[in-house]
Amino acid sequence: MIITSGLGMRFSGRKLFEDANLKFTPGNCYGIIGANGAGKSTFVKILSGDLEATEGEVIFDKKKRMSVLKQDHFQYEEEEVLNVVLMGNKILWDIMVEKNAIYAKEEFTDEDGLRAAELEGEFAELNGWEAETEAETLLMGLGIGADLHHALMKELTEPQKVKVLLAQALFGEPDALLLDEPTNGLDIKAISWLENFIMNLEHTTVLVVSHDRHFLNKVCTHITDIDYGKIKMYVGNYDFWYESNQLMIQLISNKNKKLEQKRQELQEFIARFSANASKSKQATSRKKQLEKLQLEDMQISNRKYPFVEFKPDRDAGNNMLKVENLSKTIDGVKVLDNVSFTINTGDKVVFLAKNDIVKTTLLSILAGEMEADSGSYTWGVTTSQAYMPRDNSAFFTNPDLNLIEWLRPYSPDEHEAFVRGFLGRMLFSGEETLKKCTVLSGGEKVRCMLSRMMLSGANVLLFDNPSDHLDLESITSLNKALIKFSGTILFGAHDHEFIQTVANRIIEITPSGIVDKLMSYDEYLEDEELQAKIEAMYAE
Repeated sequence: MIITSGLGMRFSGRKLFEDANLKFTPGNCYGIIGANGAGKSTFVKILSGDLEATEGEVIFDKKKRMSVLKQDHFQYEEEEVLNVVLMGNKILWDIMVEKNAIYAKEEFTDEDGLRAAELEGEFAELNGWEAETEAETLLMGLGIGADLHHALMKELTEPQKVKVLLAQALFGEPDALLLDEPTNGLDIKAISWLENFIMNLEHTTVLVVSHDRHFLNKVCTHITDIDYGKIKMYVGNYDFWYESNQLMIQLISNKNKKLEQKRQELQEFIARFSANASKSKQATSRKKQLEKLQLEDMQISNRKYPFVEFKPDRDAGNNMLKVENLSKTIDGVKVLDNVSFTINTGDKVVFLAKNDIVKTTLLSILAGEMEADSGSYTWGVTTSQAYMPRDNSAFFTNPDLNLIEWLRPYSPDEHEAFVRGFLGRMLFSGEETLKKCTVLSGGEKVRCMLSRMMLSGANVLLFDNPSDHLDLESITSLNKALIKFSGTILFGAHDHEFIQTVANRIIEITPSGIVDKLMSYDEYLEDEELQAKIEAMYAE
C-alpha cells in the first residue's frame, strides 16, 4: 500500500499539484493520466523516493519492496542480461553476490561456513532457487530469447534493452510496482504479454503512466487524474473515466430529468460497461467496484478536449488510388520493393511494417513529398489529399510568424477573428495565439498540423503516426474524428486502440510481399495462421 498525505509539488514557483491525499491498495492497478506537463512523471518520482515533494509525505512500509521501471538504458552495459533482471530484487541479488564470493574463496573458514549457511537460509526464504527460472520466463514472455540471456547488455539493441529493464521491474513479485510509459518501444506481442501479466497480479500495488489507451483499458482498476493542480482518483479504466465524464456532464446539464431518472441512467451505463469484463483478477475487482458506484460518488473532470472534425468539401468518385510496383531504396537499403495495391473510396487503411521507415516512405511518396525509384501511383481526379508527416519540423521554421499568421494561409477565411476562433477550439486561447511558431511543443505543433488539415476540406487524409506527441485528450478527440470521417484514410500508427477503432483494412508490407486484409486489427492479430504466414514472410 502507498499513501500520500497533503502531498504537493512546486517547480520554480509553479504549482504542479497540492494537497493530494490518496491511497493506492494492493491488487489494484492505477493509471496516472494528465495533460503534457501536468506532473505525471514527477508524481511517480516522488512516490518512488527519487524526488522530494515540496510539502506532505509519502507513506510506504519500509519492510515492503517497491520496484520502479528504470529509464537509463545504458546503466548496465557490462552486465549479463539475466543478472540485470535478478538485480530487480536488490536484497536477493546482494545475497547471491555475497554467497558466490564466499564459495569462490580458495581458503574456506568456519566463519565463512556459518555465514554461507545463514545466507542460504535467507536465499531460500526469498524463493532464490526459483529466481533464475522466473527471470528467464519474464525475458521469454517479453520476446528476449534464451540465446541472449547470457549476453552483455551492450550487445543488445535499444528495444531489447527496454524489455530487459521492464523484466527487471517485474521480477520477484514486488509489493509496489511503478511503471512510467512501460509500452514505449514494445512490440504488440510484448504489450499483450505485459497486459496479461499485470492483470493477474494479486498482491501488488501497480501504478502506471501511459498514453496507450488500449493498455490502460485492459489493466487499470482506477484512473488517477492530475488536472489543474489537483489529483483525483476515479474507479474504472480510461474509457469508463472518459465516457462517464461525458454522461455526467449531460445528466447535470439536463435540469428536467428527475434525480431517480439520472440514477437509473448511470446504473444502466455502469452495467453495460462492466458486462464484458475478463476473468482476470483486476478486471473482476474493477467490475465489483463499478457496481458499487452511486450518482453522488461521481466526479467530473475539468479536462478540456480540442475540437477535431474533418469535413470533405466534396465526395470522391469511385477511382481513388492505384499503386503499381512502387520501389524505393534509401541509404543502400531497399525499403519498398514492387509494392502494388488499389484503394477504394471509404477505405480506412492502416499500413503495418516492422520497420517504421517503410510506412513513412510509402506515405511520403503518396503525399508527393518523395519520389519513388520506380513504379507509379495514380490518384482519382475527384480526390484531394491532406497529409501529416511524422516529422513536421519543416513547417515551423519561420521565427517571425505567430500562430494566427502561421494558420492564415491555410484558411478559406483569412479574417483574424475566424482564425483566432479556430485556434481557440484547438485549445490555443487568448495570448497563446500570439506565440511564435518556433517555440511550440511537440503536442502543440501536431495540434497546428491538425488545424491545417481540417481547414483543407480534403476527402483523403494521410497520417504518419498521428498520436505521437499528443496527450490523451487530443488522441481521444482525433480518434473520434477519424471514426466519424466519411472520406478515405491512409495511416501508419502504433496506438492499438487507434488502429482497432479507425481501420477497416490492413496492409502489412514485408520484405517478401504485402498482406492485404479487410478485417479489424484485433481479428488480424488473433488469426494465428495468418500471423505465422506473416512471420515467415519477414524471415525470407
